[in-house]
Amino acid sequence: MGRIPDEIIQRVRDQADIVELVGRSVALKRAGRSYKGLCPFHDEKTPSFHVNPDRGGYYCFGCQEGGDVFSFLMKVEGLAFVEAVRSLARDLGIEVPETGDGESKAEPVYRATELAQETYRECYAASGNDAARYWEGRGLSPEDAELFEVGFAPDAWDTVAKALGAARIATAMGEQAGLLAPRQRGDGHYDRLRGRLTFPIRDARGRVIGFGGRALGEDQEPKYLNTPESPVFRKREAFYGLPAALAPIRQHDRAVVVEGYFDRIALARAGVEEALATCGTSLTEGHARQLRRRTRNVVLLFDGDEAGLRAMERSLEVLLPAGLRVRAGLLPPGADPHDLLTREGPEALRAVVEEAPAALDFTIERAVARGIDTPWAKADAVASVAPLLAAIPSGVERSEFSRRLALAVGTEPRHVDDAVRAASRGEDARDAVPVTPRSLGPEARKLDLLARCLVEHPALAERIAAEEGEALLPAGPQRELICAVLEAGADFDVARAADRLDPEATDLLRRLAVDDHALEAAAAARTIDDTLRWLRQQRVRARQRELTQRLRSESADAQAILTEKERLQREKQAISHRNPERPMGTPV
Repeated sequence: MGRIPDEIIQRVRDQADIVELVGRSVALKRAGRSYKGLCPFHDEKTPSFHVNPDRGGYYCFGCQEGGDVFSFLMKVEGLAFVEAVRSLARDLGIEVPETGDGESKAEPVYRATELAQETYRECYAASGNDAARYWEGRGLSPEDAELFEVGFAPDAWDTVAKALGAARIATAMGEQAGLLAPRQRGDGHYDRLRGRLTFPIRDARGRVIGFGGRALGEDQEPKYLNTPESPVFRKREAFYGLPAALAPIRQHDRAVVVEGYFDRIALARAGVEEALATCGTSLTEGHARQLRRRTRNVVLLFDGDEAGLRAMERSLEVLLPAGLRVRAGLLPPGADPHDLLTREGPEALRAVVEEAPAALDFTIERAVARGIDTPWAKADAVASVAPLLAAIPSGVERSEFSRRLALAVGTEPRHVDDAVRAASRGEDARDAVPVTPRSLGPEARKLDLLARCLVEHPALAERIAAEEGEALLPAGPQRELICAVLEAGADFDVARAADRLDPEATDLLRRLAVDDHALEAAAAARTIDDTLRWLRQQRVRARQRELTQRLRSESADAQAILTEKERLQREKQAISHRNPERPMGTPV
């Protein structure tokens, strides 16, 4: 490699801002005269990486890695010393004497991608081009196009190829950069992106590393096409939105992650400038590492349809092990951020981000919504969430979410802990969950007991008038089962009923049918009478509370309400003295 004069090296070292340089890769917070963050060179949970701007150096007390701006860039980007000096000098506008042998292998690739961006921008500036019409047709302005640096790849085979040739950049380098592809027949290369609106993908230092292209023709496939990976473009680590999002991420201590280029643009236009978009891939461990270096907090923004919800849960499998605290902002089904911004304005889009709940809370709700009516369903619900809980590095966070899962499902926290431990060992979490049914409230317990008495002694159904039973019993599996017994009477058959009932009522029937604690007929009759009396009293009390509430209204007919309350009081007394031998619903 060629030698760079010492005075140039010192000038670059003096002018480079080490806090700004390191801050592209690490979320730094001031700690006295220095800054602290998580070390980018080894995995750690507690920050031990220090940057001292006065001395222009850094040091990690965990792995003992230290140095200056040059060594940091060399280690982070895999550069030689001369390459690091030239790279920083270029950023600072300092001219380095050309020696012909000090250039990084990546530098020609960067020159090719930068030239391609200039070419796409020039094509976009030409009047009447398809990309500008498409852009403005989506309600975006020329000023937006300038701000987000979108371009136009004409529907021609050699726009970029000619530009590279004119700049004396070898076509082989254009191919290496992912801009050109070799012709299948004959010699030469052709442009990969044609007839597309282009989005420049930059790294944390602002260098163009690749492109995304949106099809402009109705029958053009695929709708979105990215340039392939190259020595500088690694899709499993790259984000669209850098470096513009870096300062907002530090300011808000969060990153908002979306799936598409227009999604990121919509959020930035709404004032959520800390938004980033993946580049044609799902979130990966590489993305998680990039995010964790800069913040601990992530908001995922996905479509509210089933596909979007599944994508959100898959993302948790990647983000949680990195120690990221993830929230889930869900858009209305069928809407994307651009749609929401256009229809309801920036406040509505910002609200989706600001009000996003913890993603794990949402995952727990989804697991519960799939059903927890049986012990097996409860075990399945716990098992579906347990692997995500096992991925949380923080014991405190993991314990709290485990407690929330136990409460939502209706089981003991220790059972959830067992499932989480099983999941962490790679075992089936369902085998570790002896989940017990949720404890029932007074009404549910009495209804279960009433159903049990009638299933065991269906002949006692004659004690209940069918019409009164249907009116009195609240909706639910107990009501469906009890009404089935009342309809069949002494001819009630468990097997036939199980074929006709809804799944919840069938499950209740089968559970009661195998109960070993059967009541004798006389005890069952007394239980039926007592339960019905209690239910009737509850109905009267509910009506009395309703009338009391109505009486507080200024427009209420006080006399009519008081008359009705007196009638209900007499009915309540009559219920207490009702002859238990009479069927329910018959005159006193």
